Amino acid sequence: MIKTLIKHGNRAALVIERSILEQLGATSETAFEVVTDGHALILTPVKDTVHSVKVRKSMERVGKRYAKSFEELAK
Repeated sequence: MIKTLIKHGNRAALVIERSILEQLGATSETAFEVVTDGHALILTPVKDTVHSVKVRKSMERVGKRYAKSFEELAK
């Protein structure tokens, strides 16, 4: 399969189809380790679910606690 990067702000993004994510046991919320040897890009889903759950819960708590501050910063 050949993919083309898409522009995302000042960055380039690679869209990964759901079927590929399913084969990897990943979702749009899965963290990926990104490694390169200078010639190839290797994406590996991070399977540390305990850490992922802790990070997600922590981010939810921060989001709730500082929601008004984030709204003010966004203005």
